[in-house]
Amino acid sequence: QVQLVESGGGLVQAGGSLRLSCAASGRTFSNYAMGWFRQAPGKEREFGAGISWGGRGTLYADFVKGRFTISRDNAKNTVYLQMNSLKPEDTAVYYCAGFASKFPGREEGTVDYWGQGTQVTVSS
Repeated sequence: QVQLVESGGGLVQAGGSLRLSCAASGRTFSNYAMGWFRQAPGKEREFGAGISWGGRGTLYADFVKGRFTISRDNAKNTVYLQMNSLKPEDTAVYYCAGFASKFPGREEGTVDYWGQGTQVTVSS
């Protein structure tokens, strides 16, 4: 079993930055891919970014390319999402995702573990 705990959400003005963190415990973190999904009010949860077990492979949704960066520190069992140039449409609950595989997937059905979510609100 894997436990994922997100932190770093909050309120920021458009154009600002936030860094989300997700601390993992319970299994060998470095063996598994990780990712971030988000769910805006009234919308379905969607894939944002993913990173392979070793950190060399990354995957991004089109709407975050060039603005968000996913990274991981296996020594700290933590995955990060650096979010720059935030827009009001980035307002959502952001969920950390764990995959029981070495590479991330884009679909919710490929996620094996979820965090509880952290709210990100971007004001205009």
